[in-house]
Amino acid sequence: MGPLHGVRILDLTSVMMGPYATQLLGDMGAEVLKVESPEGDIVRQIGPGRSPGMGGMFLQLNRSKRSIVLDLKKPSGKAALMRVAASCDVLMYNLRPQVMQRLGLGYEKIAEARPDIIYAGLFGYGQDGPYGALPAYDDLIQGASAIPSLIAQAGDGTPRYVPLTMADRIVGLHAVNAVLAALFHRQKTGEGQRIDIPMFETMASFVLGDHLGGLTYDPPLDKGGYPRLLSKHRAPYRTKDGYICALIYNDKHWRNFFAAIGQPEKASDPRYANHGSRIRHIDAIYEEAAAIFATRTTAEWKTLLDEADIPVMPLHTLESLLEDPHLAACGFFRPVQHPSEGAIRTMRVPSRWTATQPDPKIPAPRLGGQTRAILREAGLSDTDIDELLTDGAAIAASEPEEMETR
Repeated sequence: MGPLHGVRILDLTSVMMGPYATQLLGDMGAEVLKVESPEGDIVRQIGPGRSPGMGGMFLQLNRSKRSIVLDLKKPSGKAALMRVAASCDVLMYNLRPQVMQRLGLGYEKIAEARPDIIYAGLFGYGQDGPYGALPAYDDLIQGASAIPSLIAQAGDGTPRYVPLTMADRIVGLHAVNAVLAALFHRQKTGEGQRIDIPMFETMASFVLGDHLGGLTYDPPLDKGGYPRLLSKHRAPYRTKDGYICALIYNDKHWRNFFAAIGQPEKASDPRYANHGSRIRHIDAIYEEAAAIFATRTTAEWKTLLDEADIPVMPLHTLESLLEDPHLAACGFFRPVQHPSEGAIRTMRVPSRWTATQPDPKIPAPRLGGQTRAILREAGLSDTDIDELLTDGAAIAASEPEEMETR
């Protein structure tokens, strides 16, 4: 049993940010009830996949959950949701708060059904600012938090988004932290609460932690930005036959590096004297290092840097990452037989626990795979459930689906 065994989470999230957070909580043992609209989470459509509504990204974001389909625009669907909410410890959503209020699912209303509930909202912007009612997506938040501008400064001047849903996942992690702390507070006091986790403020603090720099001071000492991270030469080093990732960082690393390449005298260059001096000359230093790395093959550099105790790693592609020997030895990738999708690859929880090891319990569900079961658990009779299904206020998969990974 995971550390959150016994915690029940009503998951009103979709797309990326919220589902990532609730999957992490589910992997830790919480029972996660994923509430979907009749159309299903849009991520179900992101392919490729073996069957409709079961794309690869959905499978990697929604394990350890059960699916119930309710039409919250219908009074009977919303009433059924309130019945389910009364049995839950946490409600998580990533609609705008204004939408939750319009649906009649604001904090005060939910707290009537479960007074000590943790009501956690993941959305774009804090509600006390002028952006409060605006929609938000990862691309928008990356831009608003200056990430594309930093990429432009470090590159060819063209702003670009990071090719990851980075803001969604970072904010999702913050949401997990907040929910766990709120559950701990409730355990001590019996008190539930509402928690807002805004994307913009979260990512602004994330970015500025690295790059506020001299803007920390009043008046500012510079225009901000961490020079090492912004150097245009900070990139995997090109070798004779490919690329390699190496970080020659501290004084010992640089002494060892120059000794290893047969140029120990370069360690006396004032630019390399200490970390502060290297940062001031980082562009020139990285450019010189790049020229040196071009003189040997990737394999030669791997051997040399390992012997010199300098941090080095391969530059993987997505496909070669799947074959990494360390991940194989750790059992990171796990084969799972999905009830409807057949053999799939999933990833284990990265952390290791001595007592309550988190572990995915069930693969990602089909749309409405557990609608009937969840409604029965909420106290609805089979007649009540049949009425909801007939009215279209609820949808159930054609067969009951209780899935186990092992």
